Amino acid sequence: MELAKLTTEQRNKNSMNLDQMSSLEILQTINNEDKKVADAVEEVLPDVQQAVEHIYKALKSGGRLFYAGAGTSGRLGVIDASECPPTFMTPPEMVQTLMAGGDGAFLSAVEGCEDDESQGAKDIKAKNLSDKDVVVGITASGRTPYPIGALKHAKEVGAYTVSLSCNENSLISQHATCNIEVVVGPEVLTGSTRMKAATAHKMILNMISTATMVKLGKVHENLMVDVHASNYKLMERAKRTIMEVTDASYEEAEKTLSLTNNAVKPAIVMIEGGVTYQEAIDAIDRSNGYVRDAIDYVTKHNV
Repeated sequence: MELAKLTTEQRNKNSMNLDQMSSLEILQTINNEDKKVADAVEEVLPDVQQAVEHIYKALKSGGRLFYAGAGTSGRLGVIDASECPPTFMTPPEMVQTLMAGGDGAFLSAVEGCEDDESQGAKDIKAKNLSDKDVVVGITASGRTPYPIGALKHAKEVGAYTVSLSCNENSLISQHATCNIEVVVGPEVLTGSTRMKAATAHKMILNMISTATMVKLGKVHENLMVDVHASNYKLMERAKRTIMEVTDASYEEAEKTLSLTNNAVKPAIVMIEGGVTYQEAIDAIDRSNGYVRDAIDYVTKHNV
């Protein structure tokens, strides 16, 4: 009965005749509901900002970011965390996901594991959590025991806690310092929170990780200057990025990149400042990773 009261479990009046619609009508109905997601996310931007500020401070101080969730919520965490190393060249341990049922649950549903609150606490405890870290508990319903267990342990050790749900006054919000309740309304397919709820959570997780990495100096203008150039596509993107920032030729960008072990940041500083690789690295370190500040430093100090 408690579940039945949740917004995410209500029936959507706009899709009551879903089984009688044509293919196009079904798609139009889903599309019309999806249009509401961005507006719902906009409503909670102040809460997302609060989360970003604390996550930024934590990562800058050597802390880690953990997502904890079950089912679709856990999978969204895995997707976001796994994209951080190639996009921002972060160490794998910086952003991690704890998923109910373990890594295997990403591909195949492990029934019942989301209801084990103690396992959520046990899994996060195994990461040697400290007060330097941040834990984000993700659950569309707002009542899933697994992420709640993770947040409870996180609070015990003094880690900063964030809840991400899709219902107002969620149970999980009682166990977090920062509460993000993005209410997208009933799903087209009743209770199928892999739809609007998951879309909203994917958008917010993208915002959290991207905004945090921008603040950590891993972006210059709107370019990925910490991209891990590990394949042909990314190598070419790295060269184009250097060319965009410095107006260097393709050949110069390629040559300089080869001197930096394919690292974009020092290549940019080398070309813009006319400095050596080591001088570029030193300037970047002095500038806390910000390319713009590193260029200003080598220019002003005639390094």
